[in-house]
Amino acid sequence: MTPRPRVTDLTLAQKASLLTGATFWSTASFSELGIGEVVLADGPNGVRRQLQGTDHLGLYHSEPATCFPPAVAIGSSWSRDVAAAVGRALAIEARALGVDILLGPGVNIKRSPLGGRNFEYYSEDPLLSGVLASAYVESLQAGGVGASLKHFVANDQETDRMVISSDVDDRTLREVYLAPFERVITESKPATVMCSYNKINGIHAAENRWLLNDVLREEWGFEGAVVSDWGAIRTRPAALAAGLDLGMPGPGEFATAAVIGAVEAGEIDEATVDDAAARVLALAAYSNSDRSTADWDAHHDLARRLAVECAVLLKNENNTLPINQGASILVVGEFAKEPRYQGGGSSHVNATRVDIPLDEMRILAEECDVQVAFAQGFQTDSAENETLRAHAVAAARLADTVIVFAGNPESEESEGFDRSRLELPESQTELINALAEVARRVVVVLANGGVVTLEGWHDRVDAILEGFLLGQGGGKAIADILFGAENPSGHLAETIPVRLEDTPAWLTFPGEQGHVRYGEGVMVGHRYFVTADRPVRYPFGHGLSYTTFSTDSLAVDVTAHDSLEATVTVTNTGSRAGAHVVQVYLSTGVGPVIRPRRILAGFDKIHLEPGQSKHVVVELDRRVLGYWDIDRKQLIVSPGLYTVQVAESASTVLLEQTVEVDGDFLPVTLTLQSETGSWLDDPVAGPQLRARMQAVIGSSGEEPVDGSDGTAMMRGMPMNQILSILGGAIDGDWLLSLVAQPETGRNQP
Repeated sequence: MTPRPRVTDLTLAQKASLLTGATFWSTASFSELGIGEVVLADGPNGVRRQLQGTDHLGLYHSEPATCFPPAVAIGSSWSRDVAAAVGRALAIEARALGVDILLGPGVNIKRSPLGGRNFEYYSEDPLLSGVLASAYVESLQAGGVGASLKHFVANDQETDRMVISSDVDDRTLREVYLAPFERVITESKPATVMCSYNKINGIHAAENRWLLNDVLREEWGFEGAVVSDWGAIRTRPAALAAGLDLGMPGPGEFATAAVIGAVEAGEIDEATVDDAAARVLALAAYSNSDRSTADWDAHHDLARRLAVECAVLLKNENNTLPINQGASILVVGEFAKEPRYQGGGSSHVNATRVDIPLDEMRILAEECDVQVAFAQGFQTDSAENETLRAHAVAAARLADTVIVFAGNPESEESEGFDRSRLELPESQTELINALAEVARRVVVVLANGGVVTLEGWHDRVDAILEGFLLGQGGGKAIADILFGAENPSGHLAETIPVRLEDTPAWLTFPGEQGHVRYGEGVMVGHRYFVTADRPVRYPFGHGLSYTTFSTDSLAVDVTAHDSLEATVTVTNTGSRAGAHVVQVYLSTGVGPVIRPRRILAGFDKIHLEPGQSKHVVVELDRRVLGYWDIDRKQLIVSPGLYTVQVAESASTVLLEQTVEVDGDFLPVTLTLQSETGSWLDDPVAGPQLRARMQAVIGSSGEEPVDGSDGTAMMRGMPMNQILSILGGAIDGDWLLSLVAQPETGRNQP
């Protein structure tokens, strides 16, 4: 075997040229040195391989590939197995299409339901996002294709995305926005991490040394390459100095010259170039001339099966679904003929084929003696059309069940811009209400990249199936669920609010004057709605099935390193097989910070036959118990009581058990600048200080040190101010001597 080239074999010019793409999608190559190109391509729910007409916005042709369910759907599956299956299949297709690094997955948080790229991200929750992305990355890379975890970090909107500063406090950044990245990096070791376009607290991600070096490499131990989002670099030497290895896209003659000039001028040490070049060279491990052959038909069938696990049955009054034999059905909506199955922009896949919901429904209808008619009802460009509506309403009077395919047009959900409204197009909501006036039963099937409000028509329909975007096999998946050939098992990975004004980021999204302030802090998504007791239409974690489940026998054990283990027994109490998501949440009030009333702490998805029971064990790791301490700059688990809750959704708790956790021992260093309350609470100094203060204050006839309004006011004052007020009656040196003893210290509550 020919030894792999080393950085020391290269000239400065060659090393510098490795740090910027040679073409739009590939790295530099030196055949004389045995260095081949590494090919990158857009993902993450399909391979967007461009051989001609290159772009990063999904505008030009790409080679046919399977469009698997996008992340918005995979998040709703709540299934590691589903996420892993996508990764395995994409590895095969990427290798078949000559791709070495696939740009994905995206683990940014759905901070606002209006985020234009929400369809590319899993959830509003950092744990759910991180766990699913880890499964995806492990499977993709096990298949020989490198992942590119993106967009690092706080790229949670499209408005002004290349210039906006995401202003996020340290605790929020650590607990919410960095958390899924940390989980994937430490557990699955992606080949690359892609920096985002935006600034983080005033510094562009591509030039943010704290982010790319201090956190990513030094704290988390990331050993892969950092790649820029396409066009994210402002100044190549500055990005290199900050820790960005590969700038994309190419050609990069100017960037290469800038790096060489910075080294020659002494602005950058050549060792920095060496380190970055070595990391880019290491990507050759994913460059494989032994290209695989993809079974496109098998992958289409896989896309269908996965889509079934992603659709969420929101409402099903009087068992409207599944459709009974002998019924007459009117299907309304152009989306039944021309389905929305993916978002727009860089992740847009040239699907090998697309299942059409109406065609698939007619196939199933023939098998169960159901008559299916169709009416367009509305225009997908949202323009009003009274003729189409009147025709649909007239036809609805004759049908047993009306099934409306509604949703947002692709022109309103794409990379590059945020949504302007939470509602469906008015032409659709008016049609749904008009149909509800005359139809016996109305079912609404939704297709949308981000949640839509259901207000104004929700209570007038009998069933709602939220498909989100289900990929190229979604048409058959929807038909199978509607007719009962498959049992829905998706659960919401994001809250469906009543109004946009109810959402936690409403007042600050998408920002102003170049800044977006993350003022809601850690209260993102369901954390806010539950903590504030804000009503929602459907909570995070909600999802119905055609069968029923019972959950019993919760047992919680405290394991090593302040982690917990929850065990429950789940039984399928219905008459048909189905899948159930065990959702485990954590509630605690311990610690010096405001905690959400309830956070997702673990989950598992299981399949059960009728009458079958399973014992399910869910681990709650230290990360979900802790909070980020902004003074100590580390994750802290406070000692005290933690309540583990097994829930139907974020809003409905089924079982709970409270356990005591030892937590971290935190010695407190007291100075005369420390708050008086900390002195009074100290186990060594507190009793003696309290007695001395009582003697001084008591002699003047004032209230006791404990229990008075005056004491409460004193607790928040620096100790040196109290000493000054007492006029030297208590000596500061004596006070400091009390805490100079080795045994001084306490656990912070």
